[in-house]
Amino acid sequence: MAIFYNEEQRLFHLQAKDTSYIMQVVKKGYLTHIYWGKKVRNINPEQLLVFRSGVFSPHHDLEDKTYSLDTLPQEYPSYGNSDFRTPAYSIELSNGSTLTDMRYHAHRIIKGKPTLEGLPATYVEQQEEAQTLEIEMIDTLIGLKMILSYTVYEDLDVITRHVKFMNEGNEKLKILRALSMSIDFNKSDFDVMHLSGAWARERHIERRSLRIGNQSIESRRGASSHQHNPFIALMNTDATEDSGEVYGFSLVYSGNFLAQAEVDQYQSTRVSLGINPFEFSWMLGVKESFQTPEVVMVYSDKGIGKMSRTYHKLYRTRLCRGKFRDTTRPVLVNNWEATYFDFNADKIEDIAREAKDLGIELFVLDDGWFGKRNDDTTSLGDWRVNTNKLPGGLDDLAGRINHLGLEFGLWFEPEMVSVDSDLYRAHPDWCLHVPNRTRSEGRNQLILDVSRKEVQDYIINVVSNILKSASITYVKWDMNRSMTEIGSGVQVPERQKETAHRYILGVYRVMDEITKAYPNVLFESCSGGGGRFDPGILYYMPQTWTSDDTDAVERLTIQYGTSIVYPASSMGAHVSAAPNHQVHRNTSLKMRGDVAMSGNFGYELDLTRFTNAEKEEVKKQVASYKGVRELIQFGDMYRLLSPFEGNETAWMYVDEAKDEAFVAYFRVLGTPNAGLSYLKLKGLDPHKDYFIEGENTCYGGDALMYGGIVIPELEGDYQSVVWKIKKK
Repeated sequence: MAIFYNEEQRLFHLQAKDTSYIMQVVKKGYLTHIYWGKKVRNINPEQLLVFRSGVFSPHHDLEDKTYSLDTLPQEYPSYGNSDFRTPAYSIELSNGSTLTDMRYHAHRIIKGKPTLEGLPATYVEQQEEAQTLEIEMIDTLIGLKMILSYTVYEDLDVITRHVKFMNEGNEKLKILRALSMSIDFNKSDFDVMHLSGAWARERHIERRSLRIGNQSIESRRGASSHQHNPFIALMNTDATEDSGEVYGFSLVYSGNFLAQAEVDQYQSTRVSLGINPFEFSWMLGVKESFQTPEVVMVYSDKGIGKMSRTYHKLYRTRLCRGKFRDTTRPVLVNNWEATYFDFNADKIEDIAREAKDLGIELFVLDDGWFGKRNDDTTSLGDWRVNTNKLPGGLDDLAGRINHLGLEFGLWFEPEMVSVDSDLYRAHPDWCLHVPNRTRSEGRNQLILDVSRKEVQDYIINVVSNILKSASITYVKWDMNRSMTEIGSGVQVPERQKETAHRYILGVYRVMDEITKAYPNVLFESCSGGGGRFDPGILYYMPQTWTSDDTDAVERLTIQYGTSIVYPASSMGAHVSAAPNHQVHRNTSLKMRGDVAMSGNFGYELDLTRFTNAEKEEVKKQVASYKGVRELIQFGDMYRLLSPFEGNETAWMYVDEAKDEAFVAYFRVLGTPNAGLSYLKLKGLDPHKDYFIEGENTCYGGDALMYGGIVIPELEGDYQSVVWKIKKK
């Protein structure tokens, strides 16, 4: 791993594990992109960079008409001085113009990876893990400086990028667009993949061919959203799970974003990603700076699977932080689908008592424990115990749960406020709102203006007071609506379009202070399930409630799609009742358990209603999961069969030494008179021999991968099989 600079050629060569990324300063200071792909020893820039003047493209350099910015592959382009493609940034000057001209000024190469002030980002624990290149670009006419940062990881095919804007001129500037990265490819024969959906069917895989024009995904909802995840990938059209070149782009941010791929008239492709410029601006006063979020770029020469495992390892070990990063997560039961708002302390204790007998380790009390919260119309913001339901308070209930031998966890929705609440009556201006306009409600609630420091401080104080009041070791942090009327009562008119981003910065500050103050609490984020499942939140909270949809069949696509970027250790997965409360489907308890085991395992139903036979099955599920949870949560994942391509789904997890594996197979609908089917495994050592639990036969790793294992005959719909495999 190294970052090299050839002063004679003004060439930067970044080398990650098996990746090269090459740039060159050309033609009076423009930073151009030369190469990104499989590691090379060196490249002569003339081999790939050809200057040419596009027909009907003006010449920005009047002394050299052999090239145009409209055809130059650039690293961080602007608009207005002869490049007509989508710009990475746009700055409005005091005279109303938006023309800038950034040229290379200097650079430095440093060990390690600096932190981003106020923003989540990947990190290093030892300086030797990475190197960082900072390239300084300056527009001398207006005094605008940009620092383009590139970090290269030694043991991963990862390059991270972000940009810092610094106003060193004499007049204030307004940022209209500030994406975190842009890159130009010299071809367009790619497929683009992204993860899209809706509430209860998040992160479905979408793949299609690039076409001339602009193809984009985005969020304008104030959060990264159920609809689109802040990730895209470009891949060769023949790329598969296990072969072909793939380029991944993942934004470490939790708010409005834009990801796009533009194919121009010459069949080149420009990819860019960052904060959504829609309804965004940022006033940059003299001597002020603005930091963009980080983009994590991953190159794979062995298909989508290798890209995913790179993201998994990086996000699991160098994005997530704290005690629970490397600690196996507890098996839990959550009372939401068991009781909804209708519970009391005795009912909760009854469920917890059953949970203990089944081997469950943590009880989580969901919505309804505070204020006058008997439905979703009231009390958000009033974080005081509802003594009608819990007369002894949280301390008493937690003590009763702990006495049974379980830990105790609690649900919050700290960013929200109900109109029917003491908080709203006291501070009606504390919500996002626009004067004299209707305040739209979602789930009967408004959104607190977390861009305001006094609101941040209130949330920090009330949540901390609750966490200090009882033995609480787990928090589920929810956020159940999209932003509307995005205005702040404390911002001047020219800064109102900063509100959505300032809100996210405020959320990050709140989460940072609370999680640091309570390092022994496991925090799980949630936003109506997966509406804010993004790398930004994972920096503060190491796992996310994957989806409000707990149906086993739907979870196959949701969890498979989520695994494109995110590791199993980040996914909350629960067994719920049948018929399922979202889609009303009846699936077997076995299949529900096998699906939920591929994440942070738990239950979300009334355990007191189980028959004796069901209790015995749950005992076996819990015991089985405890035997493999470290492998699942921290092993390498290999996807075997896709639910997006057929009736079957399969995946597996392998430990780093390739000594153990856990394989899960699922079939949705039964097939009449079916022939034998074989499942070919991945990720094992072809030179090692393995035993499958429950069998006496020894199998070679090569035979298991190239020949496969027989899928047993299964009767009926919604069937599953799991195998535990160990080295001989």
